[in-house]
Amino acid sequence: MMSNPRRGRNNEQDTAQEGDDLMEKLVVIKRTAKVVKGGSRFNFSAIVVVGDGSGQVGVGLGKAKEVPESIRKATEKARKSMVTIDLKEGRTIHHQMVGRYGAGRVVLRPAAAGTGIIAGGSMRPIFECLGIRDVLAKSTGTSNPHNLIKATFDALACVRSPETIASKRGLDPKKVRVC
Repeated sequence: MMSNPRRGRNNEQDTAQEGDDLMEKLVVIKRTAKVVKGGSRFNFSAIVVVGDGSGQVGVGLGKAKEVPESIRKATEKARKSMVTIDLKEGRTIHHQMVGRYGAGRVVLRPAAAGTGIIAGGSMRPIFECLGIRDVLAKSTGTSNPHNLIKATFDALACVRSPETIASKRGLDPKKVRVC
């Protein structure tokens, strides 16, 4: 019996993804219904976060008539939209940041070693895929995963290391203090 090519992944895709060594986290799957003359037609949307665990992360949204296809589309978009974030000691962010998108607002704070990821819902997969092990995060305003993810990326885009700031200002990195 032949397997349906739309179900699951074929062997070529699996080998390509194993070589990348990227983590994939499914954040949310939503089902939408369109009412037509014969009943309802369902579509699915998926949000996937992809990261390498050492400072690179991307997010993607995929929509399709079947769940596996929407996840595949979201994963492809996430791989294309990866950004690099400076991490402090490979485990936390350098300074406190506030990110906003729409009604979503997030506050990210660095944490001491051993604290863990203290974050809600759709922010946790971003930190796990990014490789952040210690962070304090608070979301206010909305619980919409789309807006929270974009607000988190807005905050992470503004994180700068002391070395980056020092090189732009022409100073010694030891003299630059990050809030």
